Order: sequence, then structure tokens, then C-alpha cells
Amino acid sequence: MKAHSFLPIALAALAMMSCAPKEAAPAAEIQEQKAPRMEWFSQAKLGIFIHWGIYSRGDWSESWPLYNSRVSPEDYYAQQADFTAASYDPEEWVRLIKESGAKYTVITTKHHDGVALWDTQAGALSTVKTCAAGRDVLTPFVDAVRAAGDLKLGLYYSLIDWSRDDYPFMHRDQPAVYDIEKDPEKWQHFCDFNFAQMRELNDTYKPDLYWFDGDWDCTSEQWRAPELLAMVRETNPDVVVNSRIRGNGDYATPELGVPVTKPADPWWETCMTINDSWGFRKIDTEYKSEMTILRMLVNCMSLGGNLLLDIGPRADGTIPEEEVSMLKTVGRWVNKHAEAVYPTRAGIPDGHVQGYTTLNQAGDVLYVYLPYTPNESIEVKGLKTHIKNVRVVGTDRTLDWQLYNDIDWSEVPGVYYINIPEDVLDEHITVLALELEGPLTLYRGSGQVISYNL
Repeated sequence: MKAHSFLPIALAALAMMSCAPKEAAPAAEIQEQKAPRMEWFSQAKLGIFIHWGIYSRGDWSESWPLYNSRVSPEDYYAQQADFTAASYDPEEWVRLIKESGAKYTVITTKHHDGVALWDTQAGALSTVKTCAAGRDVLTPFVDAVRAAGDLKLGLYYSLIDWSRDDYPFMHRDQPAVYDIEKDPEKWQHFCDFNFAQMRELNDTYKPDLYWFDGDWDCTSEQWRAPELLAMVRETNPDVVVNSRIRGNGDYATPELGVPVTKPADPWWETCMTINDSWGFRKIDTEYKSEMTILRMLVNCMSLGGNLLLDIGPRADGTIPEEEVSMLKTVGRWVNKHAEAVYPTRAGIPDGHVQGYTTLNQAGDVLYVYLPYTPNESIEVKGLKTHIKNVRVVGTDRTLDWQLYNDIDWSEVPGVYYINIPEDVLDEHITVLALELEGPLTLYRGSGQVISYNL
């Protein structure tokens, strides 16, 4: 199945005229410029990703069987006849997302297979023109998100499109259809198509975030990435953009794995599946446990990032029961521990306590997340700022503690032992708020050796 854009090249050319590249600013200055628009993102902590498309019939994964030649284009695109959206309830989707505690959501407007969820005038394939649904399914979701009031909207957009014969990289281990450098007019034609679809999305929906994907085939210059971002920011200046547009975006997106150490980028998110698939697959029953997902969330928070947790609705618009249950469980925990979720920042380095940590914005409350049942007490060491109170977050309980070996002549602070009664434990992850006498300072040394001259 092939598709072409017949929009005039002048459409993209006009966009290019007002966005000539400027001399790059220093990294610190760039971060300072980004900071105001990244404020909501830095405090969101949890987002819900939605992969929904013709692949949601559940027989194959999203788009990749085309690239890997595991299914013929004819069979793959025949799935359009089964994308009915017959039970699609966008208001219920949004209600569930809000119940999860998420502060933003990202939906696939078009995956690599090129089938758009909105009534695109730039491309040939869409849920309106070529699917059984016969209607725009993106706009009702956007309307429901906007009606929610306090939920940020993210739109996923694939830069690549395997449905078109003007896109050069179509199959794994096979030569490109054409050489971009030798056939610039054909590549320009594809880029014009991308610009036209992005202009449609931007002018119609003005999202809070763009989640680009598929940038690996080409360079930033070939994608005309700076020009594309300049175009959308001309009318949507505060939109947040992920990094998958050849590094021209605002934040990093490590996938399917929480980083071991804090990323260098000040803003980042890990995107993660609930089972092993992005879109709905009939054979995939490998759902992660509730505890696993919650540990991933607090792990991301402890490193100063967000978790973008994916769900995959079926082709009829229903969400698998396991995913509904997961979002409700996450929501129970997040809402109970809200003070230790949204206003927090990255915690302290490993080694001070057996558990994940975050800090409040003032730095005078250390939150400790315990994904295990302690034996009697937990040990906290290296706090040069004294503890004045310990609370169990989400309850009205305070806890007793002992401070040992806090010697005034030693630079090494004492060690706290906080008693944890069994009846204060959360069924998943218990959270303690260690209220301090002032902003936290840490001892990070290897101890003090005392020697005597005899």
C-alpha cells in the first residue's frame, strides 16, 4: 500500500524562511531557557503512554513486522478492516488515567505504519479514510483530556512512514529505496509531508508535549529538525519536546529500563510497557507485577525523572482488564503518598539508607521509600543535618528512632535507627518523611581513623 502527499512544496518552504539556524548557545544558557517550560514536566513524575492503531487487533506488534518482513504489506494493512473503535470511550480513558495519578498522557497519533488517528489531509491512510472506524478518533481523546483541566496532553508522532514510497528506508537488511543525497527532490517531498502533518497536529490541538520517534535513519539536518521545531513553536512556544528528533528536544527518553545512575540530562523519563508489548497483543500475558511497576516509579523519582507507563487498548477501544487494574493500583499508591510524589526532586546517593529516596523542594524533608518489610528498624547514616521528626506518609503516625555515636569532635555523623512497626506498613511501598532541622547536608567520606601517639 503506497501513499503520497500532493501538498505544494511551498508549504514547508514558507516555514523554513522564518527559522534560519542561529549560532548555538552554551549548554547552561540552553538549560536556563528551557527551565520555565520544563517546570510542569519536572513535577509530573508519572505519565501514561497509549499505543493504539490498526496493530491493536492483536496479531502482530506495531509496525515492525513490516520492517522485519515478517508479514506482507497486504496482510498488515488488512488490519484496517478490524480497527472499529466500536467500544471506544475517551472520557473513560481519561478518567482512568487521572485515577492512576498521572499528570500527563501521550497518545500515538501515527506510528511507523503511517495510519493516522486524525482526519489528516496530508496523507492517504487514516482511521477516517481507510479503517472500519470511519472516523477521527484522536480529537475526542484530546477533547476529553482538555476537559479534565489538570492533565497535560502529549502527541506521539513517527518521523518515519513505511506506507510511503518516498520514504527510503523500508526493510531491514535491504538497500535503501533511493539515496537521499542523490535524489533530494524525492526526500524533500517526504519532508514536506512530515511538515504538513505536523502543522495539522499543531494548529488543531496545540499539545503540551511532542513525543517524536523514528529519528535514527537520518541526521538532524536531513530531518530539518530545527526548522520543524521552529515551525511548531511559532504558534505553540511552550510545547515540550522529547529527545528523539536527533537531540534537538528538551529531555531524554531512555526506553524499557530505569537508568542505574542519574542521567546527565536534567529532565528525562523512562518509557515502560506493562507487559512486554507496546500495543495490544493477544499472546502477551507477561504482565509485570504491581510491585514491579511501583518500584520502577519510585526508582525514576529517586533519580529525578519520570515514568511514562504504556497501555495498549484493543482495536475496539477497550483496555485490557490487567491494565485497568494496574492503573488503579498505581493510583491508590500515588494518591495516598501524593506529598512524596509530585513536589519532589532527586534523592541522595546510594549507601545512606536501604531504600529509594527523594527530597522536597526546600531540601529539609528526606523521603525514604521502603519496598520491603524491615526487620525491626532501618538504618540511616551520613546525615549531617539532624532529624527532628519521622512520619509515615499517608497516615497520622510518627515513629521513634535512636541516634548512636553522634560525637561532637568527629566529622562523621551518627547513625539513625528508625523503628518500623508492622502495622504502619503499606501493602506495596511504605514511605517515611524524615523532617530535618534544616536543608540536608551529607557526609560522604569513608570514616575517621583515630590514632594515638604512644
